[in-house]
Order: sequence, then C-alpha cells, then structure tokens
Amino acid sequence: MSQPAAPAQLALGQFKVKIGPPEAMNAPPGAAPLSRRSLDKQYEGGLQGQALGEMLAAGQPQAGEAAYTALESFSGTLDGRAGSFALAHLGLMSGERQDLRIAIVPGSGLGELAGISGELRLRIEGGVHHYELSYRLP
Repeated sequence: MSQPAAPAQLALGQFKVKIGPPEAMNAPPGAAPLSRRSLDKQYEGGLQGQALGEMLAAGQPQAGEAAYTALESFSGTLDGRAGSFALAHLGLMSGERQDLRIAIVPGSGLGELAGISGELRLRIEGGVHHYELSYRLP
C-alpha cells in the first residue's frame, strides 16, 4: 500500500531581484528577436537565501505581447531546513492576459530539501515582489 502524499506547506515572504541587461541571442535573419538576461534574487521570509538564474525572452513586451522562460537555482533555508532546489518559469502575456507558472524542478532538491515539489506564485505590489511557495517534502 502506498503512503499518502505529505500535506502541502506554505512559505510566504518577499524577494529583491536584480535583472541584468538584455543580451541579444542568435536568431535567423528577419526572425523574432530573442534575448537573455541574468537573474540575482535575495529571498526573505519562509525562504531565506539567494537564487541565481537565466531568463530567455521573445516577443514585444513593450506592446504587451511576449513570453519568457527562466531557470533559477536557490540555496539557503526553507522554513528552517537547509538545502537547495531549482525553479522553472514560463510566462506568457497577450494584451491584458498574463499567465505565469513557476514550478519546483523535479529531482532538483538537495540537502534537507531533497524530494521537494511544489509551485511558487508571485505578486508585485508597489514595486515589492511577494511570493507564496506551496510545497511538499517527503
């Protein structure tokens, strides 16, 4: 008989992010431009630590039509447990509609965060980034 899934836990807090300048990526002549940017985040609250990553983008964000994908690697503590894990982002915007998914990468948890799974939601209020991480540990 299999064990029931661990109940979801919730970590709340804020983060500061430094986004590097866009670097053009190779694209065929006449094709939609692609860009790359570095990410450096400092998490506070339930997550305490640093994440570094890379973001890739395409489209026309100034016109409200674009997409981005990113990977970031977090190291620090989650509700007092030391370790690390990676987050995968997929963001799409079209007109007034925005769709953002940020998931913990399966198999990326190390240390006391080995086996972690879950999703992160964010909101920006007054220029401040807030997160809500819903997660499970075995």
